[in-house]
Amino acid sequence: MGFRLRRSARLGPLRFNFSSGGLSSISVGGRGASFNIPVNRSGGPRTTVGLPGTGLSWSVESTPDRAMPAGPAAGLPNSRRLRPGQLDALKQSLLRVLRQELFAPGSTGEQLWEHGLVSHLLADASLGARTMGLLALIETPEAMEGYLQRAQGQDDAKRRAQRCITAVQEAARLAAGRGLLS
Repeated sequence: MGFRLRRSARLGPLRFNFSSGGLSSISVGGRGASFNIPVNRSGGPRTTVGLPGTGLSWSVESTPDRAMPAGPAAGLPNSRRLRPGQLDALKQSLLRVLRQELFAPGSTGEQLWEHGLVSHLLADASLGARTMGLLALIETPEAMEGYLQRAQGQDDAKRRAQRCITAVQEAARLAAGRGLLS
């Protein structure tokens, strides 16, 4: 369980809520009824009505249909708003692309797996811990798949896929430097 600290400041009827990333939302209202507008957090505006002192409340989040802003993940849904199944589909798509691009027949990646060169490199005690950890991600097809399947969101899945690409590049460089690749 992670440690969490709530920080907020009032200015008249408005409450500014802060998180580690800066201003996260602005709220208006108080005990019994409030309206919260997200600034730097996922989700839409939230209305909460409750009975003070009882712990009972009712909350409704509005999710306006609007276009996603263009950016590094243009065309893909926000990782915090993926529907069930979308993240799994994204992971499978990333795995398919990694296998097609990095481990296609005749590629360097295929040679790494086919000849067990990544395992051979991992047995070298002269490699640093960071390099060993990176190479362990792609030691076998199952290791790479398991690593990508543990992603918790869209951005995490894309970071993990990028690390797999970096791992293949590093393994190829190391194997070529040791004369293991033909």
